[in-house]
This record gives sequence, structure tokens and C-alpha cells, in this order.
Amino acid sequence: MSLDLLIDPAETLADVSQALRASKLVPYIGPGISALGDPAAPMTPEALAEFFGTKVALPRRARGNAWASAQHIESYKHRNTVTALMTEAFATPVVPSAFHRYVAALDLPLIIDSWYGSEMRMALEGRIDWAEAQGITRAGIGEDCWFRFYNDRGGVITATEAAAQPTLLYTPHGSTLPAHNFLISDADYVEVLTEIDIQTPIPEIVRQRRTGMGFLFIGCRFHDQLLRSYARQIKKRSGEHHYAVVDLASLTRNERRFLDEHGIAPIDMDLAEALERLIAG
Repeated sequence: MSLDLLIDPAETLADVSQALRASKLVPYIGPGISALGDPAAPMTPEALAEFFGTKVALPRRARGNAWASAQHIESYKHRNTVTALMTEAFATPVVPSAFHRYVAALDLPLIIDSWYGSEMRMALEGRIDWAEAQGITRAGIGEDCWFRFYNDRGGVITATEAAAQPTLLYTPHGSTLPAHNFLISDADYVEVLTEIDIQTPIPEIVRQRRTGMGFLFIGCRFHDQLLRSYARQIKKRSGEHHYAVVDLASLTRNERRFLDEHGIAPIDMDLAEALERLIAG
């Protein structure tokens, strides 16, 4: 769908709300939602890179780039230092928004949280019928493993146990909870992106549950090639109808091309207003 073929935002969002309530859409939740609440934790890759720069002297090539910053720290200090700094960056809990809690109450088969703050996990607390699939770094673990599964209490479980739960939370980049797993350095992503075309780093249960489903990208930006690559591969072999709540005027050329090439219909609406409309139904 060309972005020139603009759709009515309010009308489309009403349809999206119904589809979400009917479990026909997978919410792909970005940090932009939590950023509306002005949390202490960094809510963009640029803010995370800035945080790294306050802790470690970074070379010019790494400044402003979270993945390169983390790689420099890992290379010249230690992976444990990267993990410690990520833990520090997200030490103040990011309070789940009303939208996170709304999504948690919908009993959806698949929810994707694309940032590190664990808001969606916290929003699901109180339910016992869900599990989480979380991307992990393979640095230093000595295992041929791309992800781990956790139950509602944060305990490690098997893929079979996770698949038995009605709702699966998928955090592809890792998360601060429950175990401080982070994909963040260039080396982390080189490993994953080498294999992601054949889907190995994506859990089978995620691949199963996305089948036939549309995606709703909300609170996300795709101005970075890595973020676009992940979103493209996670929605691969899913359904036909996909949407993104965006500010068309602020999109980069690459973001516009990404939406256009992958048939993601843009809903040009202020994010806060879109969230209120979705919750209201």
C-alpha cells in the first residue's frame, strides 16, 4: 500500500480496535508509549546511547548509536560491564501505561514488546495464564541458544510449558526482567541477523502464533536498519493486514519505504490520542 493512498485515521483505528479485541492483531509495542509518561529510563536508542556516553568515554564513531556504544564497552571493558550498565539504565521501573494494562486484559495469543523496560511483563502481573519468550545474548553462555522461556513468576520453563499458556509475551531484544537479558551490542545483532532470515532466532511458538495474524505497530520507530530488520522478520509469514500508528510528517524516507514495501497501513494520528481511542474501543 502506497503511503500516498492515505486512509481515514479515525475510521481505520476503530476497525483496528475491533480487530485487536477479537484477537486478530498482534500488538507490536514500542517504547514511544511509555515515553509519553516521561520515565527515568531511556526510551529510545539515542537516549540509551547518550546514557552510555555518560558512563564511558566513547569514540566518535560510537556516539549516538546504542549498538556501537555497547560494542565498544564490551570490547574494551567486559560484557558484564554492558549488562551492569543496562541494568542501571533501567533500574527505575518503567510504570506500565493504561494501554499496557489494557492489552494485558485482552487475553491475546501473542504480544510483542520491543524495548527493554519490562512494562508489558509488569502489566501482565496478576494473571497466571501467560509465559514469556525472551531473546538472549549468546555471549559467554556456552550454549547454542537464542532465547529462553519464563513463567509469570520469572522462573525458567520449557518451550512446551510456554506453549501451553494462552498468552505469550515475546521480547525479542531481551528485557530487564526477569533475568537482565539484553541483545544490545553490535556483536549480539550480527549473530542474530546472520540467522534471522531462516528464522532460527525466533521461537517456534512465535512463528506459530503469528500465522494468519495482522500486526499493529504502536509506539515504534523504524529509522534504524536494525529495528526494521527485526520487525520485518518477526511479521514474516503472518497475515495480510498490518497497521502502524505514526506521525507521517516526521517519518524518514527509510521509514516510509519500510511501511510501503511491507504493506503496513499508516494511521496518521497523535499517539496519545490513538491510545485513548483504542482503550475506549
